[in-house]
Amino acid sequence: MNDDFTGCLLVWCGFLNSWVNGIPVKYNLGPSLSSRVDQRAGDRARSTSDSAQVNISRMLGQQAERVMALGEWEERWQQDRIGFHQPTVHRMLEKNLDKVLNGRTGVRFFFPLCGKAIDMKWLADQGHSVVGVEISEKGIQQFFEENNMTFSEEPVPEIPGAKVFRNPEKNISLYQCDLFQFSSSIAGRFGAIWDRGSLVAINPKDREKYAALIVSLMDNDCRYLLDTFLYNPDQYRGPPFFVPDEQVRSLFGSSCNVELLQSVDALTDRQRDWGLDSFMENIHLITLKNSSATK
Repeated sequence: MNDDFTGCLLVWCGFLNSWVNGIPVKYNLGPSLSSRVDQRAGDRARSTSDSAQVNISRMLGQQAERVMALGEWEERWQQDRIGFHQPTVHRMLEKNLDKVLNGRTGVRFFFPLCGKAIDMKWLADQGHSVVGVEISEKGIQQFFEENNMTFSEEPVPEIPGAKVFRNPEKNISLYQCDLFQFSSSIAGRFGAIWDRGSLVAINPKDREKYAALIVSLMDNDCRYLLDTFLYNPDQYRGPPFFVPDEQVRSLFGSSCNVELLQSVDALTDRQRDWGLDSFMENIHLITLKNSSATK
């Protein structure tokens, strides 16, 4: 029996019935042919999966060696080249806030690479506390000044050269330091994390180290909202960088549950100016396995 016939029989066997004396009778392929059909279907699925994995690996390889030094980010702030800043609350945070809070009040939020995100004040106004980390002192000061908030400034003993800027009225503390020098021993763990523009901004080679840091900052009930981008890295070298869903699961899946909440077309003229013709934004909710955050 040739392969074409086997393939045709596979299609027909699921749908073809014969009527004998008014009674429908399904055809039976027999154990030998059924086994061959199942094997071919499995081989095709594995081949498709392998091809997809090879393509993802190739696309990740396009940006694997891309490196942005901390000084380059500080320079962007000094030159006001901060097109990544959004002057309004991020729509995906607004849309998914209930999923992040999960019925809780007074939640401690962590903002990695926070910049001067207006999201921080928006959450603080609702009674939550905020801790952020940002390399640019200018960005931190602008956050407080633009929101008419007073702040204190003091050194961080655990990190040489680092500073923390605080507004006690709103319970906001922003650390000016290298994110990878930050730890739970400095500010504890958090009940929520909003990662908008952090994982997609760090150097691709540092992603595993980044994921380990984030997991170490998650309290047992933490709900981590992660924003990632999908596009063709052949057309743009980043940042923001291409982070496929498969890599999100690879980075966090061993210790966390990873749920894709939304996938939306986010292509605007800004991305077209980068040379892109497609730009998808994916929102993930990540929780520690066997934690109360999953309930």
